Amino acid sequence: MTNDNKKLKSAEEWMLQAEYDIDTADVMLNAGRYIYAIFMTHLSLEKALKSIYTHVLQDEPPRTHNLILLQERIENKSKLGFSETQNEFIEFLNEKSVPSRYPDTLNEVLEEFKKSETTQLVNKAKGIIKWLKKKLKK
Repeated sequence: MTNDNKKLKSAEEWMLQAEYDIDTADVMLNAGRYIYAIFMTHLSLEKALKSIYTHVLQDEPPRTHNLILLQERIENKSKLGFSETQNEFIEFLNEKSVPSRYPDTLNEVLEEFKKSETTQLVNKAKGIIKWLKKKLKK
């Protein structure tokens, strides 16, 4: 197997894991575990971006949880064409996922994220992951 094949396979593996994680976000959402739904949504989008990063840049993605950093590096190299709405969502999720990982007070985070907000967040991430998956096939 050549180096290129390993990288392409790695990109596919990142995407498989992204899809698994967004399914897990759905499970957490349906169980009313909204903080974990947000956490898994962030993780799934991070892995989808790392899939594209691997595919486009033909390099291992950095060990980071920063969605903005990954998106900017991909966009600078590939001109993939993230929409303004996608950019705004990536920024929003990047900001909101940190308190879900390390809440100062659990009750404040639980108060902020109810079912409707979390459902919208998960669904928007699914749309971006689907879009990125199509880009991976090109």
